[in-house]
Amino acid sequence: MSDEEKNVIRQLSRKQRRVLGTLIEKGFTTPEQYPLTVKATTTGCNQKSNRDPETSYDEADVADALEELRQLGLVAEVYADGSRAVRYRHYMRHHFTFSEEQLAIICELLLRGRQQLGELRTRASRMRRIESQEQLREQLEGLLNLGFLQASGNLERRGVEVDHTFYGDRENMAMQTLSDVDEPRSETVGTVSAAAGSAAPAAAPASELLESLQQSLEQLQAHSDRVQNAIDSLRSRLDRIERELGID
Repeated sequence: MSDEEKNVIRQLSRKQRRVLGTLIEKGFTTPEQYPLTVKATTTGCNQKSNRDPETSYDEADVADALEELRQLGLVAEVYADGSRAVRYRHYMRHHFTFSEEQLAIICELLLRGRQQLGELRTRASRMRRIESQEQLREQLEGLLNLGFLQASGNLERRGVEVDHTFYGDRENMAMQTLSDVDEPRSETVGTVSAAAGSAAPAAAPASELLESLQQSLEQLQAHSDRVQNAIDSLRSRLDRIERELGID
């Protein structure tokens, strides 16, 4: 596949993202067990560590997502020597021009969503060593330029968060840039400082309020994700029952 044919897929469902992220992660961290069976993939999707939100997919849910990803060309079936069980491996390297570090970063974001740079580097380094924050920013800049990353502000800013962009349109997960709120223009700061020496201390409560609001928003989003996962699971089971009953 030529580079012109890569970087085309831009949206994946919640379930597809979790399954794909699990395959990428296990390919990096446990190569002796990779490719994965449906059962192993299901266990990886539902594990309690390094996942947000937690899920409770059954094997049929995961099998459906694997088939959808296979049709997209992002996953392939393989048969190990001496085993009847079908196994699955991802083909992300065939469809995207990501470096190995960028693939680890995308994987981590698929599994946990938006994160600050420090925690992202720590988690992604489990899969591919990222030596410094500067190296991380370099890889993130590349993903931003490709359109697969979004950020809440300049990557040099303390506390900035980043996330992937594989969300569907209806998920409304575009990140709001807070730089205009957190980093007022220098001429404005100068005017306020000259006018009243007490203006600078007043910024602290506003910053604390903004942080509290951000935390509340993140909690609401996590709850919404859990509810949506439950709905997706019920919808998959209903679809399966209708197919078994022959209901169109």
